[in-house]
This record gives sequence, structure tokens and C-alpha cells, in this order.
Amino acid sequence: MTDLPAPSSPRIVILAGGLSHERDVSLRSGRRVAGALRSTGADVTVHDVDADLVPALLDAQPDLVWPLLHGASGEDGSVRDVLALLGLPTVGTGPRESRVAWSKPIAKTVVARAGISTPDFVTLPQSLFRELGASRVLDAVTARLGLPLVVKPSRGGSALGVSLVTEAASLPRAMVQCFAYGDTALIEQAVLGTELAVSVVDLGDGLQALPAVEIVTDGPYDYDARYNPGRTEYFAPARLTPDVAGRAGAVAVAAHEALGLRHLSRTDLIVRPDGSVAFLEVNVAPGMTETSLLPQSAEAAGHELGALYRALVETALRDARSVQTDSDDSTTQRER
Repeated sequence: MTDLPAPSSPRIVILAGGLSHERDVSLRSGRRVAGALRSTGADVTVHDVDADLVPALLDAQPDLVWPLLHGASGEDGSVRDVLALLGLPTVGTGPRESRVAWSKPIAKTVVARAGISTPDFVTLPQSLFRELGASRVLDAVTARLGLPLVVKPSRGGSALGVSLVTEAASLPRAMVQCFAYGDTALIEQAVLGTELAVSVVDLGDGLQALPAVEIVTDGPYDYDARYNPGRTEYFAPARLTPDVAGRAGAVAVAAHEALGLRHLSRTDLIVRPDGSVAFLEVNVAPGMTETSLLPQSAEAAGHELGALYRALVETALRDARSVQTDSDDSTTQRER
């Protein structure tokens, strides 16, 4: 069977909003990407995730759906599962791989097995934390991992519920703040060094790491620092030697491949003072707002955002046609 040509004006539905703590960020991302894609001639509709979504998708039958949903349901694979049930191709990682990447402890375990350095960590469910006694558990944590520590929800994004702990007395409060955003905490050794975000994209000719973005804040890189201009300074590309920049890009691509991700991702890294690179976490639905890191990285590489997003759309459409061709060929073989 011959591949069908890509539509010259693909009909795309962007999913934005949802009910997570990151709803506002998702809506801003959706509007930005929609505007950029429309500038390339694409027919784009933005739809929230609500009771009208499934009938709207069945009625519209778009060529492609791009989930720009952050937080639970948007990144845990569940919405992507529903889209797969409806037979709709998507931009981005599939549902099973999204679930693995969404869980920070599981993702760290997968990349560590692939030989990628990541800070040592433990996970503590809130229920076990209470049953065993908070003080005894936290004493064991600090004895094992030392200080400083980073406490974060095991699932979630936008640095919600994340704390840097430099003294043991601050650890209980950090745990309480973390449990406000999830029932399981990831506690990891804090790596001091240069904080980076490295985006990986597939524009049709294989995976490539975009230039690293260096993040410098006047305090913790929390939700406010991420989405409200003024508190954070970004350097795109990062102020790295070519050798270190190459290692950071290679780690991001290796993590993307180890986790089975697709089309785009953003990996958060730390460069230690000795130049080695540590993996922190990965995001399968990176923010696309005016202060988000993937757009900054793309522009640093010389990409016009509309053209880059359109290339991602074309890659996703080609992948969907390839899957359909394989399915049709398999059906033909069985019928014979």
C-alpha cells in the first residue's frame, strides 16, 4: 500500500486546559501553539477536556490531536488512551510510555538502568510516612541521603510542591507541602551545579537535542519563578563549553530513547562542577508558554516556532500513516 500524501492544511485539535493544578499553563500553551500553527496554514481548533470532548472529536474527525495538557490525566497517559480508543493519531508519546515517564521514581529507575547518572533517592507514600512515624522515617532519610535534599511529588510538574531542604529541621514542612500535591513523595539528593533544560525533537530526520537552556533564579525554581517573568534569568544557549553542551544533549536524547518517548520531550538536568551531567526528570508535554523552555531552546537553534511545530505535526502524521500501512499489510497477509 502506498502512503497517502499529508494534507496541505491538516485539521488539528489541540487539547488544553483540563482540571489539574497546571490548567492555566496548559491553556496558555495551547493558545501559543495554535497561533503558531495557524501561521503555517494549519486548520487548528483548541478544545478543553470536558464532557463535550469525545462527541466533538468524533464529529470533527481531525487529522491529528495534540494534547498540550499538563499534570494528571494530561501526562499520565489516560487522555492518550482515550484518543487511541477513538483511533485518532496524536503528537507526542504514547499512553504506556507516558505513564512510565509521568512517575518520576520509575523514570529515574529506567534511565539509571540505561547507564544514565541520576541522584540517589527514596520514595515515601503519605500513608506509610504516617504509620511508621514521621520523625523516625525522616531521621533515616537524612542518615542515608545526607543534606541538602530535594522533596517533590512523585508525579506532577511545574515545580508544584517542590522544596529544597538544606537543614533537617525543614524536612517535615517540605513533606507537608509535597503531600498537598500528591500522595507519594520523592526525596532525592540535591545536586549543586548548573541547572539545565534540554529539549529533544524529531522533525522527520531523527532525534535531535536543541540547545540547552540554563536557568538562574533568585531562589528556588518554583511555579512563580517559572511562569512569572522577572524572577528567573535564562541563557539560551547555556553558558557551557562545547564538550559539556554535547554531553548534556546526549544525556537528554539517551533518556528520551530509554523511556520510549516520541516526537518531543524536555529533560531537566544538572551539570556538576566536574562537568558530569545528572538526569533529574523528563516531561512528555513541555510547556509552550512565552516563558517556557522548549520555545526558548528552539529559537536559540534558529527555528521559527510555527515551522518547528508544523514539522512536529508532519512527523506525527507520517508516523500515523506508517502504522496504518503496517496494519493494512498485516490484514492483507492474514486474508491470504
